[in-house]
Amino acid sequence: MLSYQAGAVLLGPRQIGKTTLARDIADSRDAVYLDLEREDHRAVMADARQYLLSKQGKLVVLDEVQMMPGIFKELRGVIDQNRRDGFREGQFLLLGSASSTLLRQTQEGLTGRVAYLELSPILTTELTDDLTQEQLWLRGGFPDSLLAGSDRTSLQLRSDFIRSYLERDMPLLGINVPMVRMRRFWTMLAHLQGEFLNARKLAEALEVEGKTVRRYIDILVDLMLVRRLQPWTGNVGKRLVKSPKIYVRDSGILHALLGIGNIEDLLSHPVVGRSWEGFVIDHVAAVIPPLAGLYFYRSNSQAGLDLVVDFTSGERWGIEIKRSASARPKSGFYTACDDIKATRRIMVHSGDEDFPLKGDTEALSLRSLVEQVGALS
Repeated sequence: MLSYQAGAVLLGPRQIGKTTLARDIADSRDAVYLDLEREDHRAVMADARQYLLSKQGKLVVLDEVQMMPGIFKELRGVIDQNRRDGFREGQFLLLGSASSTLLRQTQEGLTGRVAYLELSPILTTELTDDLTQEQLWLRGGFPDSLLAGSDRTSLQLRSDFIRSYLERDMPLLGINVPMVRMRRFWTMLAHLQGEFLNARKLAEALEVEGKTVRRYIDILVDLMLVRRLQPWTGNVGKRLVKSPKIYVRDSGILHALLGIGNIEDLLSHPVVGRSWEGFVIDHVAAVIPPLAGLYFYRSNSQAGLDLVVDFTSGERWGIEIKRSASARPKSGFYTACDDIKATRRIMVHSGDEDFPLKGDTEALSLRSLVEQVGALS
């Protein structure tokens, strides 16, 4: 990553634990770590240009970089000076809350000098022997939440994260929405996990205009907290559903919003199937190639696919998401695969085994699916 020709790399993580990551990177190299939330660390940057030039040849890690938006103009000159002196790449590692505001600031100040990398949550393929996929699903991919000593502690961490994001992070990013209203809206979306977006009904429930609901969704999508999954709209000669589906991206945050604290409560909750669906979609989204497309498919005759993956190679995978390995796709799945001319037909489940189904359909574990999609990246 750091050998990339850019002078700086911006990580846009959406998970608790990025500070630990930054410190680990700094400790592994002759590097300098600054947490720009800390007043003493900001103080050493009073003359940012001079300070950063004094660290020439070292990796400088700037955490919570959104706390000093003016730093990007200074970085531009420092990167150019370092390049003239022969230090062309991997000069800075920037970490901050993902948002269009932060991206715009870097684009304005560091065009041609920065590479972007979104950190995905922990995936099922990364679990150690003492962690289960079920725990990952319940607690989500935030490291501190997943590794907490108990489900109760994990839930408290995620609840605190939600509160601090609403009370502190959003205002810092210039998002001026009443905290109570945004919390209510975010929770409403959690209850509607995996359903078609109906902005009118949401607006009525919140007693706001439809355009306000769309703005709130844009904010949560922009912050990588919510996924707006678009429908596949190829020409198949059928009337297709055109409304997007909405998912809270991290399953642990979803469960915290709904007050689900343990696996027993999750398995008995009405959201369980759609929670698993979002969990699978988030895994696939984390490993697909950069230019691949991710969609769902639904015709007005109810033929549908939970996920369509369009690869630039011309491959198109039709995917049905089931929690149980004993479940089987319904006829609408096979019709939908025919409609979109799927090159692979897959049912992904929560078990560990891969096995064939009828009609050239494969049943894959989530781990296998992630590995096979990732192999094409």
